[in-house]
Amino acid sequence: MTDSPFPHLLAPVQVGDLTLRNRVVMGSMHTGLEDHTWDLPKLAAYFRERAAGGVGLIVTGGFAVSKRGWLKPLAGEMTSRLDAARHRQVTDAVHEEQGAIALQLLHAGRYGYTPFSQSASAIKSPITPFRPSAMTTRQVDRAATSFADAAALAQKAGYDAVEVMGSEGYLINQFLAARTNQREDQWGGSATRRMRFAVEVVRRTRERVGEGFPIVYRLSLLDLVEDGQTWEETVELALLLEHAGASVINTGIGWHEARVPTIITQVPRGAWAWTTRRLREEMTIPVCASNRINTPELAEQLVADGTADLVSMARPLLADPDFVAKAAAGRADEINTCIACNQACLDHAFANQRASCLVNPRACRETELVLLPLPSAAPRRPTAAVVGAGPAGLSAAASYAERGFAVTLFEQAPEIGGQFRLAMAVPGKEEFAETLRYFTRRLDVLGVEVRLGVRATPADLEAYDEVVVATGVEPRIPTIPGIERALSYADVLSGAKVPGERVAVIGAGGIGVDVSVWLTHVEEDLEDWLAHWGVGDPDLHRGGLTEKKPREAARQVYLVQRKSTPIGIHLGKTSGWAHRAVLKQSGVEQVSGATYDRIDERGLHVTVDGTPRLLEVDDVVVCAGQESVRGLYDELVAAGVTAHLIGGADLAAELDAKRAIAQGVELAASR
Repeated sequence: MTDSPFPHLLAPVQVGDLTLRNRVVMGSMHTGLEDHTWDLPKLAAYFRERAAGGVGLIVTGGFAVSKRGWLKPLAGEMTSRLDAARHRQVTDAVHEEQGAIALQLLHAGRYGYTPFSQSASAIKSPITPFRPSAMTTRQVDRAATSFADAAALAQKAGYDAVEVMGSEGYLINQFLAARTNQREDQWGGSATRRMRFAVEVVRRTRERVGEGFPIVYRLSLLDLVEDGQTWEETVELALLLEHAGASVINTGIGWHEARVPTIITQVPRGAWAWTTRRLREEMTIPVCASNRINTPELAEQLVADGTADLVSMARPLLADPDFVAKAAAGRADEINTCIACNQACLDHAFANQRASCLVNPRACRETELVLLPLPSAAPRRPTAAVVGAGPAGLSAAASYAERGFAVTLFEQAPEIGGQFRLAMAVPGKEEFAETLRYFTRRLDVLGVEVRLGVRATPADLEAYDEVVVATGVEPRIPTIPGIERALSYADVLSGAKVPGERVAVIGAGGIGVDVSVWLTHVEEDLEDWLAHWGVGDPDLHRGGLTEKKPREAARQVYLVQRKSTPIGIHLGKTSGWAHRAVLKQSGVEQVSGATYDRIDERGLHVTVDGTPRLLEVDDVVVCAGQESVRGLYDELVAAGVTAHLIGGADLAAELDAKRAIAQGVELAASR
């Protein structure tokens, strides 16, 4: 392994009787394929691709240990021999690729979207509609045993390990924290008694599965909620779990109801690694780092410097199933990096939709969205022209080339990227640059001819077998007296224009929010970021939660919209709240229900609830939506050239890179 580009990360490691081929763990993430038996073949194909890509250990999404522990009605479970038999297709698929896989054992507790959910106490969760019933002493005892029973069934199903979900605010967390455990029996009343349930789960599981079978325990190192555990209690619990039979401690950060972002793109890379390092110093069993680790370079560093023994990456393996294989082959620059946008993975999961990935639409659709090679018997290699190198065009060009087309990509700008190049300028969205880095390299590997600074004409395209128009969008300019004084969001984010110290932003959709963040942002390091979100030393602050440090703002900003609905209401479910919080922390004044009267040298004149108001600003930035750029497509149609229209050129309403990239892959797959 001395010649490996990542010698520590790719070194084998022993976990119980199981030898993992490297230190990379594909962390658990619910995809929606777990919940119906007819989707298990798709789940098997999904995991097979990741096992073939070289990951050391795969952890499934959560499977309930009992019906009272379901996440939602008819959720996936491991409660019978029939369940175990059905899962053989999953474990066999992974083993055929020399991989290893663990089943995650889950009891949702009060997070269950069912009217028969249970918890330590009858305290309703803020993120679910049902109040749980308080478990009786006997029911608690049965629940602990149900974890062990499920683990034994997983063993019969061919799983190489199990992971006990003791983090993110699910049932075991609910027993550990005083906020959700108000019991006075042997399962509550003191920190030691609150720990008993977790310890009994691991002890009974170890008894059922034997000494060598690995038990991973996902432990919440920072609860990030009021009345969470102290650091002293967390370490005490970890040591008790080790003594009870846990083989590995995996890191969990924050409950789902916590008001601190833990994995979205605005969270700095490796933001929580310091907690893993602190715990590892106390343990003799391996400790696994997780959350916002998305490159092999960072993962290598964490293992090399002693922060962790293993590194869990869930969404990075969703984005690129060949992550490990590429890293091992010295091709890390070809990795399709997770940008932590959450738009197709967690946003889908929390909306009860099948998860996928914005930068990899094939994720969880491996059996349905297939880029088949062109027939080798074809008399000549077919050609494809793609016009526009934004997300849709890049996706189409790469996908056509993967199938075997000779592809030419035309882009009138001097660089690829389109709207993504603007998005990556937004503080907290710098990761978007990774997607452009990936596509730049991917097009080179696939031999796509890229013509930058070229405006394609119908004459340039008529000889191609396939023509794809992905010419994107342009800012929509509303009809407001004095609008010529305003700046467009594209000019601001590109750096072409620099606004003054007082700014009004017209339009409060996703781009208006992004521009407002850009306008108010003041550079911060990790320490500042944690302080702004109220994350403190868990030795001093229970649950790691303390008062937030006020944010400074680079400018005074008014965010104005015509609608009377709350600003940012259509932002992503799992990230929108955090973007709105940053605006509030930065002192952005939000003005809804406004009529735009005029823009003049004094600022923006609006009428709100019938009352005229002047926003005295130096500049007005227009973020009032986009319009499709489809002139070339119309010319092609008029000339009788068959062309396909995708991305913003097809539909400009609220730019959607998820849809744009998926369209590119789907189109290529269908040809």
